[in-house]
Amino acid sequence: MYVLMCPCITAPSLRAEGITSEADLDLFSRARARCKRFGIEIVTLPCPETLYLGRDRLPGTFLERLNKPGFFDLLAKLETEVRDVIRTSGPPLCIVGVNSSPTCGTTSTHYGSVDGSPTKRPGRGVFLDRFPDIKVIDVSVFAMYNVYLAAPLFSDAEKQFNLVISELLTSHFFQVYLPQDVGDDNHCRDGEEHNHIFESHIHALDSTDLLVAVIDGADADSGTSWEMGYAYRRGIPVYAVRTDFRIAGHHELVNLMLEQSSTVVRNPSDLPAVMKSPRC
Repeated sequence: MYVLMCPCITAPSLRAEGITSEADLDLFSRARARCKRFGIEIVTLPCPETLYLGRDRLPGTFLERLNKPGFFDLLAKLETEVRDVIRTSGPPLCIVGVNSSPTCGTTSTHYGSVDGSPTKRPGRGVFLDRFPDIKVIDVSVFAMYNVYLAAPLFSDAEKQFNLVISELLTSHFFQVYLPQDVGDDNHCRDGEEHNHIFESHIHALDSTDLLVAVIDGADADSGTSWEMGYAYRRGIPVYAVRTDFRIAGHHELVNLMLEQSSTVVRNPSDLPAVMKSPRC
């Protein structure tokens, strides 16, 4: 089990001068941490730009710096080397790329201007474009793997359903915070324990990357709704599961505010795909 990872994620010094921010370094570190956490081997791709232009280079587009016969020859050679790895090791889970890169861009690339067009255009960089058969995930997505599972947890059935979702997400390399595992769930707990549970959940919410919510029932659980609103206000992506067949209106599955602040799926098995799991 491995991923092909663009080289600047494992060695940021390979990037062109002046383009790497602290936020970039944090993303690169968290992407590597996800692999370590789940035992995913990292196979680092070669860096065509460094090999062709050297380490000390200024930023530039493909058309400005790389659109040369010698560079195409290099790309062909490097593709052969990577294909040999794949033949030996089997298909990777995905390629982890760096968006906008002329060579390793994922959904956009600094290609260069043609007849006055924008220099940045949709699509993969010229190196990753040679692997259309392999899924590509941008490092900014791959680095987001900490999940807070917001859900009702007051019955054995609810707790068991939460465990099913947690185990599903874990199998897709998401690290799950499960509130039902925190604190005393006895109805006689005191105010001190209430505060401990509340502060633990707030800390987890403040440090999570994603929130998954269970919004079944005639009306979604109040605590879950609060957690969804908190996450949404902080800019944390929210994914909601509603298996309940009841609907709130002609155009609503559930409460409008919950639905508009989240991506809703009807089956837990649909979660990994919408959350861009490397396994999907």
